[in-house]
Amino acid sequence: MNKSIGFIGGGRITKIILQAFQNKGFTPQKVVVTDTNMITTAALKQEFPHIEIVGPEESAKQEVVFIALHPPVIMEMLGKIKDSVNPDALVISLAPKITIEKISGKLNDHKLVARLIPNATSVINEGYNPVSFSPTFTTKSEILEMLSLLGDTFETEESKLEAYAIISAMLPTYFWFQWQQCLKIGENIGLSADESRKAVSQTLDKAIQTMFSSDLTYDQVIDLIPVKPIGDHETEIKDIFSSNLETLYRRIQP
Repeated sequence: MNKSIGFIGGGRITKIILQAFQNKGFTPQKVVVTDTNMITTAALKQEFPHIEIVGPEESAKQEVVFIALHPPVIMEMLGKIKDSVNPDALVISLAPKITIEKISGKLNDHKLVARLIPNATSVINEGYNPVSFSPTFTTKSEILEMLSLLGDTFETEESKLEAYAIISAMLPTYFWFQWQQCLKIGENIGLSADESRKAVSQTLDKAIQTMFSSDLTYDQVIDLIPVKPIGDHETEIKDIFSSNLETLYRRIQP
């Protein structure tokens, strides 16, 4: 697939996607980016010199248009670009909450609309990215080929996208700071930085395999280690997860 690409929004997810494309040597014929923050666009241009910084109407004229904005500002932006989007453009929103139907309606009933919930691990081409298409989307295979550069990209019902946002897209943030703290503790109690990093990364990898790839039940997995240093706080931690994540899920529902 060698189409021109426009990004409306030049923040984190646009950088992740551009990095994933660069990792795979994917060079679209043209890449343009729109963002109101000049510092953001300058930094993006420095890292990816081949991109062009343009206004929203120009980004909207491309063959593939990524809407890389937060939900509160999407509808306003769609109103600004609705007359610039070509009828055969592939429009892909990267946000939760705003449905395909709403996007299509705001873009003069545009027929080729998709929604993707991207994962940060796409930056190393290892994303787990669900995508949904409008019923009138006729070029799924073409767009899926491009999106597969980000990692595992799969089609799902639109009604499940917000659940994937909570349980997949945001999931690393629930654990990364804990892993980092374990690295620091390892160094504090006698390991070198390299030894601590290897111990944590190797053990996490094998722990995930043990839970998800063995024939053991959850109770059997838990029983493998008799000492649980933070076990007294388990109920509290579970309550924090349930309360915060389920509340957030309700907030991002369409």
